[in-house]
Amino acid sequence: MAVKIRLRRLGAKKRPFYRIVVADSRSPRDGRFIEEIGYYNPLVDPAEVKVEMERALYWLKNGAQPTDTVRTLLRRAGVLKTFAEAKRAAKQGETSAKTDA
Repeated sequence: MAVKIRLRRLGAKKRPFYRIVVADSRSPRDGRFIEEIGYYNPLVDPAEVKVEMERALYWLKNGAQPTDTVRTLLRRAGVLKTFAEAKRAAKQGETSAKTDA
C-alpha cells in the first residue's frame, strides 16, 4: 500500500482550509484517510501551518511520500529538517558500528 501525506480540502467555496492527512494513494483527495497530522490555513496572513511533529516523523520514517505542496509546508514547519538530522545520525551510527567491528 503506497501511503501519501497530502492536503484534504475543507471550508466553503472561495474560503479554503486544508487538513494535512496521511492517506492511501488510491483514495480520492477528500476521501478516506488513515490519520490527520495537522492543518494549513492559507487565508490568514501569514499562512497558518500546524503539524504534529512526532506523527509526521513517524509516517516519514515508515515511507510515506509527501506531495510537493505538503513537502513545502513540512519544510516551513521544520519537520523535514528534523527528519534529515535523524536520518543522518542513524547513518553515522551505522558507519561507526561497522568501523568498530
